[in-house]
Amino acid sequence: MDPEAAPALANRPLAIALDTADLEHLSRLTEQLADHVGAFKVGLEAFAAHGPAALHAARARAPLFADLKLHDIPATVAAAAAALGREGASYLTVHATGGELMINAAVDAAPETSVLAVTVLTSLDAPGLAATGSPPAEEQVPRLARLAVDAGAAGVVCAPTDIAAVREAIGDRGLIVPPGIRPSGSARNDQARVATPAQARAAGADVLVVGRPVTAAADPAAAAAAILAELP
Repeated sequence: MDPEAAPALANRPLAIALDTADLEHLSRLTEQLADHVGAFKVGLEAFAAHGPAALHAARARAPLFADLKLHDIPATVAAAAAALGREGASYLTVHATGGELMINAAVDAAPETSVLAVTVLTSLDAPGLAATGSPPAEEQVPRLARLAVDAGAAGVVCAPTDIAAVREAIGDRGLIVPPGIRPSGSARNDQARVATPAQARAAGADVLVVGRPVTAAADPAAAAAAILAELP
């Protein structure tokens, strides 16, 4: 992992999701927010549009969180993880449902990168999980979290509502990184299981992932600063 990444997140436990296909806008957001964040998260939208250029733009101003949710056979995931490691990713995501061998392959292939395992997407509620044949989140998330850290993951990504159960399942063995963070009064958008920044931190979150409440604000820097000021 980038040696600057852990101190940055300790002092500013905020990862901003740069979900845009506009590379100029992405770069402008990094300029506006660099003083307020511990990492910039690049997901599928930006990566599909611009590839490594999106990663480089984010990494220029803060540790890079490559949120590409790798999910494939172990050899393929290992190759992709190694490539992201070479691009300077301090953090990258894989799907925990890929299983122990896949997670371990990513960890081994990118030893300088912290692999975070996604448990259940925050857009999935109880009916959505049932429709896929999956157990309820309160059962599935802790089980996947434990599997992931047992396989070597540095932490897990879970909904804010699952933080307490995940911490009980993994103890102090890994980071807990919740998306679905919504300051009071913010729209839920497509997130089903959400919490305010203060609620998530109080529950035990290590890093908060925030997107539209900051990036769509009239003053993104002020919005990020307000979230940090709200944290206990």
